[in-house]
Amino acid sequence: MPVWQWLLESAAVLLLLPLLYGLALIVRRRVLSRNGGTFELSCRLHTAHPGRGWLLGLGRYSGEHPEWFRIFSLSHQPRRVWSRGSLSYSGRRDAVGAEQMSLYAGHVIVSCATPNGPVELAMSEASLTGFQSRLEAGPPGTDWDRHRT
Repeated sequence: MPVWQWLLESAAVLLLLPLLYGLALIVRRRVLSRNGGTFELSCRLHTAHPGRGWLLGLGRYSGEHPEWFRIFSLSHQPRRVWSRGSLSYSGRRDAVGAEQMSLYAGHVIVSCATPNGPVELAMSEASLTGFQSRLEAGPPGTDWDRHRT
């Protein structure tokens, strides 16, 4: 095989791989949102360095558990799953400094407390309204006294 044919085939493969990856990401998002709507949800698990460590992703509610998926991963398994009963809303703030460049436009940052420590999430105002109502609503048999402390 001449060298020019080998180079041409190599270039075609190098162009085809990113296209296949992009197509796989689109199919994955469709599959994830098939059983319920997904929303843009960024997550920062380590809050030691202010403004750093944000990971873009998708959020989805699955029964009693909010789930978080990394945006550029091909995995169909959530990277993080929180129990609604152990996740509590602590407050919100606007993105400042480098966070404005790291997050989706118009997202607000929500601080949450979990048994494993604090977690910061970034989402749109509309998603925040749904998130808060989902945390406040309790399933039948909820111990309402637990939330009054």
